[in-house]
Amino acid sequence: MARSPFDYFTAFSRNLGWVTREEQSRLRDKRVAIAGLGGVGGSHLLTLTRLGVGAFNLAEFDHFELANFNRQAGATLSSWGHPKLDTLVNMARDINPELDIRIFPDGVTDTNLSSFLTDADVYVDGLDFFALHARRIVFDACEQGEIPAITAAPLGMGVALLNFLPGRMGFERYFGMAGQTESEQLVRFLVGLSPAMLQRAYLVDDSAVDFVRQRGPSTPMACELCAGVAATETLKVLLGRGPVLAAPHGLHFDTYRQRLTHTWRPGGYRNPLQRLIMALMRRHLRRMGAI
Repeated sequence: MARSPFDYFTAFSRNLGWVTREEQSRLRDKRVAIAGLGGVGGSHLLTLTRLGVGAFNLAEFDHFELANFNRQAGATLSSWGHPKLDTLVNMARDINPELDIRIFPDGVTDTNLSSFLTDADVYVDGLDFFALHARRIVFDACEQGEIPAITAAPLGMGVALLNFLPGRMGFERYFGMAGQTESEQLVRFLVGLSPAMLQRAYLVDDSAVDFVRQRGPSTPMACELCAGVAATETLKVLLGRGPVLAAPHGLHFDTYRQRLTHTWRPGGYRNPLQRLIMALMRRHLRRMGAI
């Protein structure tokens, strides 16, 4: 059956109604930077492509392996052993062949960070939980460049959202990672992402969490929830529509527990309640042998 040529407005016409045609045109001209195309990053890319975002800066150095199959967009038998970047770029261009994509196959590094964020209207975090250095330099650069930065973390069967917006509390002020050991940074990152810790109630095997081996459990449901939440926040930022919470405010939605929690930690890691939760988490992880 003969197909008509690709047409942007026909391909994304079902977005209209939730966005205007003028807004759809604006999304076509926007550029989103995504570092990491694994658990959440690949889903971020495909969701934002279907939203009609027209340009991306993408950083990823890894290849697909069998242990990615439970959650990562693009992880299939045919992509096993292939670069995640190549696979996801092909998938995105299979949705919109007009995409303007700049690729960074070494991942995001100190040397390419400036180029990676060039022309980006927003940064969406897709880095691995344990990629501490890369995450710190990206978020710090976004703060310096006044680029909105969105992180939606897959936790259990839910999603925890934090936005770092220009002129508001920055990543370092919220997490306080400078000068800390790697294990302490991981504790601060986990508790900062998820002050409500809704996922703790149904973790059935503590041994699956191992900060020493940089390993943790994950679900496909959480990754897809992250993509939906992050794309919605991205739309609101790019179009200037609706309220956007900024750190130290956050949201945690857990489908397993059927709960939505609005978190607020004024002072970030210095907040007395936050410090108490971090102390309890350190004790628990040490007892488990996870740190």
